[in-house]
Amino acid sequence: MTLIDCQFENLQYSPSEIQHRYGENVHILADPFCLTLLTRLGHPETIQPRAGRLMQQLYEYLLHTVVCAEFPRRQVSVETRMKETEPRGSWTGSVVDTSVQVAVVALARAGLQPSQIAFDALAELMDPGVVRQDHLAAARSTDERGEVTGTIIAASKIGGPVEGSLVVVPDPMGATGGTVLALLDHYEQHGLGSPQKTIFMHLMVTPEYLRRIHHEHPEVCVYALRLDRGLSPLEVLACVPGERWDEERGLTDLGYIVPGAGGVGELLNNSWV
Repeated sequence: MTLIDCQFENLQYSPSEIQHRYGENVHILADPFCLTLLTRLGHPETIQPRAGRLMQQLYEYLLHTVVCAEFPRRQVSVETRMKETEPRGSWTGSVVDTSVQVAVVALARAGLQPSQIAFDALAELMDPGVVRQDHLAAARSTDERGEVTGTIIAASKIGGPVEGSLVVVPDPMGATGGTVLALLDHYEQHGLGSPQKTIFMHLMVTPEYLRRIHHEHPEVCVYALRLDRGLSPLEVLACVPGERWDEERGLTDLGYIVPGAGGVGELLNNSWV
């Protein structure tokens, strides 16, 4: 007979989040540790290799939160080394269901390192062979004034259907939403099925980004370490995020986040073009 300690019977996990009005699928973490690292990542004096080390720390923490909060679980009973000398030397409780299929999406170019971080960690955690990494080369299209007009998927390498899978998209900056929405359209247009859940993982997001995701794909889960709405009027900044959503602004006319961190793709690749 397997006995379970009641503390593990209905294990609850709730990450610390800021108060907002963006809907239940948006999760903006309230974490001073990560906010400290983000200030360093966005500082003008931060360059490689320090930027890459900061990205590693931030995405490992963000992935930990996403797995605990969003991945399915199953109950296990596992023997410990004490089983040799004590019949009750087994632990029973709820753990991550490591058999679920996961597709981690690498968006060139800012998303390449975050995706590799997530892929490596999940490949270690999950059962062998259930985690794959898809690659998409995406670029903003702009007009003659440099304003963002859309997103172009120039090339892709996708490992198969995502029907019933978890799709995880680690993309540092949730700015306009054009890239991640183009990604979803790409999977749909190629008939790759409906995932069990799609999770976007960002360092920073803007109100404009959240509004666009909410209108076009409200089923998507968004996790972010910081909400940036630095171009909003002072009276709006005094309100709970999302309370005056239509008046919130975090994007410049060229589609960059304020206060933001500048061009993260350029920073991570040490390629300033």
